[in-house]
Amino acid sequence: MPAALRGSVMALGNFDGFHAGHQAVVGRAIARARAEGRPAIVATFDPHPMRLFRPDAAPFRLTSLDQRQALFAAAGADAMLVFDFTAELAALDPAQYVAMLRDHLGVAAVVSGEDFTFGRGRSGTVDSFAALGLPAEPVAPVCDSEGVISSSRIRDALKAGDCDTAARLLTRPFTIAGTVQHGDKLGRTIGFPTANIDMGPYLRPAYGIYAVRGLLPDGRVLDGAANLGIRPSFDPPKELLEPHFFDFSESLYDVAVEVQIIRYLHAELKYDGLDALMAGIERDCVEARQILAGTPFVA
Repeated sequence: MPAALRGSVMALGNFDGFHAGHQAVVGRAIARARAEGRPAIVATFDPHPMRLFRPDAAPFRLTSLDQRQALFAAAGADAMLVFDFTAELAALDPAQYVAMLRDHLGVAAVVSGEDFTFGRGRSGTVDSFAALGLPAEPVAPVCDSEGVISSSRIRDALKAGDCDTAARLLTRPFTIAGTVQHGDKLGRTIGFPTANIDMGPYLRPAYGIYAVRGLLPDGRVLDGAANLGIRPSFDPPKELLEPHFFDFSESLYDVAVEVQIIRYLHAELKYDGLDALMAGIERDCVEARQILAGTPFVA
């Protein structure tokens, strides 16, 4: 731990998604750090603990590490600490875990959600920190009219195609980041070129057609429509997000792009021939343009 970051107030959790509830925990840690003249660090785990205990679980990530780093920085944190979640880390008992934080990493205080657990068998709780000599502050869950805001609710909303609910709980649109790769280039031949992005570890929202926004590295924002689903033309078949950006003709191959998922239009359809396919895509683009024209951009 760099000397300048020792004596920190640490927000401790996984914070995948960095939704409104996570923001409350991190916000409290930063406020306490500022009040005490200490650095504020946000900790996260990679891989996610579920990957260790359920390695065959379907992809479920809501953010990448890079996205979390940017979100934490925008919230005012001084640094992000990534714990490599291994069997060795999971095997630490609560006293060893606290000693790692306090003695090895120089943490002065911890802020976490009320339900945070740690140590072997998840035997440590927020109360355990103080009992083991590390000041800790729990933050109550953030709720709306339907209950506690959680990553599970966001995942369920996305799998149901409910982008509005997901964005409300996240406080921003669900965003997939990836490097544009070469595809079969069929879209280009029919006038609708797409930027093919591998879904990687991200949660799979409902397959189908979406209104989307693309964020380029140079700051430009592009409106578009995208297909999300399995492309059998690849060997082996792969899940791709394929946005077509309106009024844009530049090459995006090997460019890192972020795609905001704004609105679910409909499930994937099978068309009877190329003309029907092109007409269907055109209808989707018209609908997506109308939706995006009435949807303010949220960074």
